[in-house]
Amino acid sequence: MAYLAYGRLVQESSGGRGRPVADRSRPVRRAFVFGGGGVLGFAWIVGALTALQHELGVEPAPEDLLVGTSAGAVISGLLGCGLDVDGIRRHQVGMPLPQDPPISWDYDADTGGSRPPRPVWWPGSPRLVWDGIRRPASVSPVLALSGLLPRGRGSLQPIHQMLDSVTASTIGTGNWPQRTWIVAADYSTGRRTVFGRDGEPAAGLADAVCASCAIPAWYTPVRIDSRAYIDGGAVSNASVDLLAGQDLDEVFVLAPMAAVEPDNPRSPVARLERRLRRSITRGIGHDIARLREAGMAVTLLTPGPEDLTVMGANLMNPRRRMAVLHTAMRTAASTLRDQQRRQGFTVPESGTA
Repeated sequence: MAYLAYGRLVQESSGGRGRPVADRSRPVRRAFVFGGGGVLGFAWIVGALTALQHELGVEPAPEDLLVGTSAGAVISGLLGCGLDVDGIRRHQVGMPLPQDPPISWDYDADTGGSRPPRPVWWPGSPRLVWDGIRRPASVSPVLALSGLLPRGRGSLQPIHQMLDSVTASTIGTGNWPQRTWIVAADYSTGRRTVFGRDGEPAAGLADAVCASCAIPAWYTPVRIDSRAYIDGGAVSNASVDLLAGQDLDEVFVLAPMAAVEPDNPRSPVARLERRLRRSITRGIGHDIARLREAGMAVTLLTPGPEDLTVMGANLMNPRRRMAVLHTAMRTAASTLRDQQRRQGFTVPESGTA
C-alpha cells in the first residue's frame, strides 16, 4: 500500500506492485514548475499552492528547485526570496500580518489594466520572423508570431520595484535566490534563456522576472546586457522539459493556461482561448510523460471547468482575481484528493498529511 507523508510518496508492502519513488532515509528531491497565465493565472497558482499545502502538506522549501515562466516567474521569485504560500495569499486578500515581508503592489493598477496600451505599428523582431520562415523546424510558429507582433508599450516597472523591495528585505539587494530558474526568450534569436541556471546569462532577479513577463505586443521587451527579452511562454508555457535529466523524486506542475478538463464555452473568443489551452496541455503532457519515464513522480494541476468559467477569456482582468483565488483553493483541493484516491494512496480526510 502507498500513502503520502509530507508530500513524499512511500511504498509499503503491496505484493510487489508499484515501486518506491522516495524512501525515508533522505530528504525528497523536489521541483515546482509554475506556468504563465497573467494576473488571473498568478491568483490561480496561489490558490492551487494553498490546496497543495492543506491537502498534502506540501509547500516549496529553500532546497526545492523552482521553475517559473511569466506569472509563474513572479511566484517563483517571491518563493525563492523566502516568502511562504500563506504570506503571499494573505497579501492577495489584503490581510498581511505584521511579520510578513512587505509586498509593494497594487493588484488593480500595477499591471496596467486589463487591456494593453496601443503598441507601435511595425514588427517587433523582424529577425525572429525571418528565422521562422527560413528555419521552421527550429523556430516555432508561436515564436515567429511573437516577432511579427508589434512591440508593446506597457510598463513592467511596478513588478520591478516590487521585486527589488522584496529582495532587499529578504535575501539582500543583488543576490539571486538559490535554486530558482526564471525562463525568458531572447527577442532576436528566440533562444530560451533560463536565468539562474548554471551557464546562462547573469541578471538581477527583478530584471529576469520582468523579462519573463514581457508579453509580446503588450509590454516593452526587457533589455539585459544589451539583449532584449520577452515572455518565456513564447517558447514554452511552463518549460517542464527543463527538468529532464535532473536528479528529482517529485515534481509539481501548476499550469494555469492548461486544462486537463476543458469546458465548452459559447463565446467565439473563449472557444479560441480553449483551443490554445488544448495545445498547451498537449505539450505539457508530453513533457510530463518523459519525466515519469525517468522515474519522477509528477503531479499536474490545471484549472477545471469551474475555474475556467470564473477566469473568463481575459487573464489580465484584475476584477476576477479574488474569485479565481478562492475557486482554485477549493477545486484544486478536490482534484488532489481525487488524484490520490485514483492512484491508490490513502489521503487523510482531515486535509493534512
